[in-house]
Amino acid sequence: MQLLQQPLETAVHGIRSMRYLRRGVGLLLVSLAFCLTFSLFWVWGGVLLGINPAWADNPFEQSPIAQEEIYQEKLIHDPDGIGKFYFKREIAQVMGHQGAGWLERPGRLIEEQPNAVVAALNLKPDDVVADVGAGTGYFSFRLSEKVPQGKVYAVDIQPEMLDMLEFLRQENDAENVEPVLGEETDPHLPPESIDLALMVDAYHEFAYPYEMMQGIVRSLKPGGRVALVEYRGESPFISIKRLHKMSQRQARKEMQAVGLTWQETQDFLPQQHLMIFKKPSPPALRSIAPSAADPR
Repeated sequence: MQLLQQPLETAVHGIRSMRYLRRGVGLLLVSLAFCLTFSLFWVWGGVLLGINPAWADNPFEQSPIAQEEIYQEKLIHDPDGIGKFYFKREIAQVMGHQGAGWLERPGRLIEEQPNAVVAALNLKPDDVVADVGAGTGYFSFRLSEKVPQGKVYAVDIQPEMLDMLEFLRQENDAENVEPVLGEETDPHLPPESIDLALMVDAYHEFAYPYEMMQGIVRSLKPGGRVALVEYRGESPFISIKRLHKMSQRQARKEMQAVGLTWQETQDFLPQQHLMIFKKPSPPALRSIAPSAADPR
């Protein structure tokens, strides 16, 4: 009996092992099928729904860049947007010149504290500044007072806004403010001439943010700065339309795409971020003084 029992036990163990093996193979096949299905949905579903897969988060790694690689468009979108997406952010509609009165509203002094913003920029008297999306010049004229030996380029893409700005420029006797008619893809600023470019509640409305920021970066001197003032997209309690707000994370991602480095974010304003970015200096312009450990 013992001689028969041992082969029987071996056979039973063999059968059990085969069952476990088949179960393992079955689970492996199910897992592979799930992964394949998920991958196909992520790629093709993302294409159909306008959702970028993870590898498309930064479309600027290769050059030249086609617009279809930078932007995505959706037929169904937020009514406050234009249906064009940049880094998964829908671009907001531009406020037309008909809304110029909103820019000059009395309550803006308390809500946005423009004088505190300008003071926080730490401008030098001879700095050259660009107010991009200047509108009626609400910030341009405040900037001009801080740079009496410098200059302020007041850039807007709407001629009607610049007409109002020119009228107010004469009223304020701001001779160092120069109105500039830009385009959706180009601010029309002189290359490497700007110490600081300021955008207040404007960047989120740029129809071509990548191209516009490229133009702004070209206009910056080495080490020049970009200052973004945007309503805080992180807070649901700020009563501004969703597309007219930006999170700090989103802004940093988009500025990094054009080669700018984040310096700091100041949150002294009641509802807005003041975010500072910098254009890196070329290696040849950086300090090359030998260290104390240098035997020379």
